[in-house]
Amino acid sequence: MQSLSNRKKVIEQKPMTFWERMYLPAIAKGLGITIRHFFKKIPTVKYPEEQRPYSKNFRGQHSLKRDEQGRERCTACGLCALSCPAEAITMVAAERTKDELHLYREEKYAAVYEINMLRCIFCGLCEEACPKEAIYLDGPHVTAEYLRKDFIYGKDKLVEPVFDIKNLKQETTN
Repeated sequence: MQSLSNRKKVIEQKPMTFWERMYLPAIAKGLGITIRHFFKKIPTVKYPEEQRPYSKNFRGQHSLKRDEQGRERCTACGLCALSCPAEAITMVAAERTKDELHLYREEKYAAVYEINMLRCIFCGLCEEACPKEAIYLDGPHVTAEYLRKDFIYGKDKLVEPVFDIKNLKQETTN
């Protein structure tokens, strides 16, 4: 069958020389490249002792933020779970009671908030979708675990600790 463009490329295959058939020059080139790599400076970072600088847009472990009064910002709207392409985020919403006014900002809050870190692709869409700026990918690397169930992070690992200004003032005066 003739090609549509009517362009033909004639390929001539010249016979190999004696040295090309022996493959010795190719082996010598390969060994030369390997020996050059032995004497190059190692770009490896010895991780626990040294840490490489990260870019400003590094996406680490998720963290659920609190507002200025120490209440959780998440209102369980579910936009982060809907925007997640890997479907790694699950949540269960609950109504706030009168004795929980100091814990949650809105009437509705996330009673259960879980992220499956094995499914998460760290794309940052959950961060962009959140209208309350409750979730950020600003934590450290996700640590290595041995069991799959240890990669499902709940609110105990995700919610940032309460910042208590009163205890800070007492510590600085002592």
